[in-house]
Amino acid sequence: MSAPTPPEDSAAAPAPPPAAPAPPVRLRWAWWLLAYLSLGLGIVGIVVPGLPTVPFVLLSAFAASRGSQRLHAWLLAHRQFGPMIRDWQAHGAVSRRAKRLAVSMMAACAAIMFLTSPKWWMAASGTAIMAVVAVWLWRRPEPPPR
Repeated sequence: MSAPTPPEDSAAAPAPPPAAPAPPVRLRWAWWLLAYLSLGLGIVGIVVPGLPTVPFVLLSAFAASRGSQRLHAWLLAHRQFGPMIRDWQAHGAVSRRAKRLAVSMMAACAAIMFLTSPKWWMAASGTAIMAVVAVWLWRRPEPPPR
């Protein structure tokens, strides 16, 4: 006769969810490269009109979390980039100031496109894309007060 199995305790704490698997070592260099290229494009976007900064910095933080823990920690601790990245990672949120700045820059770029574009439809298509991005951006939540 076999020994009876003990009844399962229904009050036992549930098992913690499994941690996200680390990327394979063979792909780590690709995440590292994407992180640094994105950060470089974001920095260039600070001075080049029409080239966005925020999406490239967010992409850099995402890629760095998988390819370079040192870069990811630096981005999170950065005076300018850190709060924006932390708000995005925690809440998918964008500050009202960043929304206003982004939309005003898109409006300025749209005006420049209409003034310099050889065909009206070229400026109109770029402006339409920026309008869709602006609507999406304003639908993002704002970070909770600190």
